[in-house]
Amino acid sequence: MRHIVAFDLETQYTADEVGGWHNIRDMRLAVAVTYDAAQDVYCDYTEEDADRLISTLRGADLVVGYNVLRFDYEVLRAYTDDPLSDLSTLDMLQDLHRTLGWRPKLDSVAAATLNEGKSADGLQAVRWFREGQLDKVTAYCQRDVEVTWKVYQFGHRNGFVQYRDRKWRTHRVPVRW
Repeated sequence: MRHIVAFDLETQYTADEVGGWHNIRDMRLAVAVTYDAAQDVYCDYTEEDADRLISTLRGADLVVGYNVLRFDYEVLRAYTDDPLSDLSTLDMLQDLHRTLGWRPKLDSVAAATLNEGKSADGLQAVRWFREGQLDKVTAYCQRDVEVTWKVYQFGHRNGFVQYRDRKWRTHRVPVRW
């Protein structure tokens, strides 16, 4: 059995606060959560745990996430000289973008595929972080990891996921996860 780790993180700052999306590294890690499928265990990490988080990701045979290559790994690059580019990664958003030509939100894919969704959004997580409510940030991040893992499992088992367009019509898209 492959050692698969699902992963997501939340940041301390928004893109606007750091001068735009080209400064993702400056957004800083607030909380990250991993799900180790082999052990059925969730682990959470704060900024002080960045090295441990990177070690966990390095220890996986496959890292599964949603927009991890463009966003999450870029946030982590502020904490390491490791480019992280050689990690075996399935970025479901990147895969869907290649097929569809645009980037559906995780919430859209989860709602159409699983009939469930996220519990909040990244901006709310930044507010909670600033208010010192790390428990809420962690719970939100863990929920994103749960949804990410379920979408991955569904696509892996069934060879497709679904998404909703702007008119809330459901569409099927083939995947090879």
